[in-house]
Amino acid sequence: MYDSILLPTDGSQRMNAVVEQAVGLASLCDARLHVLHVVDERAYLSVPDDARDRVRETLTEDGNAATKSAAERAVERDLEVVRELRWGDPAAAILSYAVENGVDVIVMGTHGRSGYERYLLGSVAERVVRTAPIPVLTVAVGDTEEQTAAILGTRVEELLRDESA
Repeated sequence: MYDSILLPTDGSQRMNAVVEQAVGLASLCDARLHVLHVVDERAYLSVPDDARDRVRETLTEDGNAATKSAAERAVERDLEVVRELRWGDPAAAILSYAVENGVDVIVMGTHGRSGYERYLLGSVAERVVRTAPIPVLTVAVGDTEEQTAAILGTRVEELLRDESA
């Protein structure tokens, strides 16, 4: 079904579930896994000139560590892995990479932000989902138990309101 899977990663511990989904899917499909880290250049541009080289080096090291960690998990399952680090707008870089490399599906995390956080911070996953010419599998990251409880709590409140009406 899928020969080529893209896993964009920010390297955080919360990405474990996303990495597992991507590696599991690649294993099921015997697919090549592309692991991509994108450094958001917009944040880098605000760094003072005298610290730029040091910050660039640190961000590059962090990105390489992020892709290496995810790639090692794929290699443990005997998967073919490609790693890449890019600079730029994360959503645009993810989509460009996917198209340039003939990726069949993107597996990425979503932080589940809403309200003002989503408005202020934007959502890379949302932008990718809305504009990708290929399927995108999103995996919730963070406290999924808390998210589930909130959903169930909302549903219970809705049922109670409906019964009393």
